[in-house]
Amino acid sequence: MAHSPIVPQRVYWLVFTTLLLLTLVTVDVAFYDLGWLNIYLALALATTKALLVVLYFMHLKYSARLIWGFVGAALFWFLLLVGLTGADIFTRDWVPEPPGWTSGENVP
Repeated sequence: MAHSPIVPQRVYWLVFTTLLLLTLVTVDVAFYDLGWLNIYLALALATTKALLVVLYFMHLKYSARLIWGFVGAALFWFLLLVGLTGADIFTRDWVPEPPGWTSGENVP
């Protein structure tokens, strides 16, 4: 098994500080109404934080190519499932519900 590189503790503290700052930005942005931009900004911040955690704290940055391949396959599978679910939801004809009982206003 190959030796893993020794990462200075300073790198972990920088990543931790970056994660804290990104979390504060996420909380701060949640209070602003940016319209359709809210979801994309939240997803971008969450993806950046997840990438930092996976690369540094899960040591993927210094892993073998085989591990990168498995992570890529998992990411591809996840995106495929999300894409197929979205395609199903957005292409379906939504049937309107028939009118139900009234609230009792017209009942004698």
